[in-house]
Amino acid sequence: MKRVVAAVIIMSTVISATAEAREFEPTAGVDTTIAGRGFGHGRGMSQYGAQGAAIAGKSAKEILDFYYPGTTVGKATGRVRIRISADTTDGVRVAAVNNLRIRDLARDKLYTLPKASTRNQWSIDPHGEHGTKVSSYNTKTRQWTLWKKFSSMTQFEGATLTSLILPSGAVRRYRGGLRAIDAPGKHLDTVNVVSLEHYLRGVVPREALSSWRPAALQAQAVAARTYSVFHRNRSARRAYDLCDTIACQVYGGYNDEKNSTNAAIAATAGQVRLYKGKPIIAEFSSSNGGATAAGQVPYQVMKLDSWDAYPGNGNPNVTWTVTRKTAAVQAAFDVGTIRTLRVIRRTGVGPIGGRAARVEAVGSKGRRELSADQLRGRLHLKSAWIVFPVVPLDMPSLPVAPVGR
Repeated sequence: MKRVVAAVIIMSTVISATAEAREFEPTAGVDTTIAGRGFGHGRGMSQYGAQGAAIAGKSAKEILDFYYPGTTVGKATGRVRIRISADTTDGVRVAAVNNLRIRDLARDKLYTLPKASTRNQWSIDPHGEHGTKVSSYNTKTRQWTLWKKFSSMTQFEGATLTSLILPSGAVRRYRGGLRAIDAPGKHLDTVNVVSLEHYLRGVVPREALSSWRPAALQAQAVAARTYSVFHRNRSARRAYDLCDTIACQVYGGYNDEKNSTNAAIAATAGQVRLYKGKPIIAEFSSSNGGATAAGQVPYQVMKLDSWDAYPGNGNPNVTWTVTRKTAAVQAAFDVGTIRTLRVIRRTGVGPIGGRAARVEAVGSKGRRELSADQLRGRLHLKSAWIVFPVVPLDMPSLPVAPVGR
């Protein structure tokens, strides 16, 4: 990991929340260097922190108790509905396979699809305003043939694994069913309807490293399961519960399953975290930089986290630096040519006074404040725990050592 300039040294573990309000004067045309800590929002569990805690000998329960304080253990089962974002076709196309069936969702009626040596694909496509039609592709004639029309949405199911054919021609395999759902215009979206435990098999190896310690993977499994159930409980009026991207949880289906993460899921089967008897919003992020961030619920608290940078956990984002074009920084604030840029308020917990809360820019057209989260989004930063370089005369006079590994 690159060493970070002395601007990100740990001057004290906890200092005033208004500390580090130093100014720098950008030179026209010179890029702005920004140093930071962590990767993500910092609420809930640090994934690298969980690995650090596991290396330190902590159990999955101890890890979860630390990152979700005040929560209790509960159970959850059932299915989840995941929108498959990579399938941007108008319908749902799958490879022909034994035991493949089609379900009429309005009538809850199941049909077994016929088999033929020349039939290698099936497709659900839009039909009418809110209906679907099912067709098969004949490799001999190289034509699609209509099999049946439905006045409702339908789904493929029955096979142990169903191979979804994506627009690029790539094939991705899924457990459970592949459902067509109504979308605006003459278009259908694809939703994987799958058991909660099978869903996690495609999530945990995408959200954590499969080589991590069992306790870290088990903690990730419980957090991911809880997060899923929390959102499932709030999606009754929607056609799906979660997406398959970082906006929800990354999910790759059967293709991404690993033995180590499957074992972690099995070891925590059905386990979720509750607060006052209800599943929590079990948020997690890659790295919190050394302190968890406070949220709007009682179990999201701000406190120091020594596991995030625990020796041997391989965290590449404990500290980092990036550069941004002067034009991009000026566009973020829209105050003309920036004369001074500074962090004016911090959380007060952790190195350099903690996460930035408010950032101020003074430019040729005036002055503007942004929340650090706003600036993070506009400049595409890894986290809101940021610091700007300081001019040499503003460096601390006490002897210090740069942070880095």
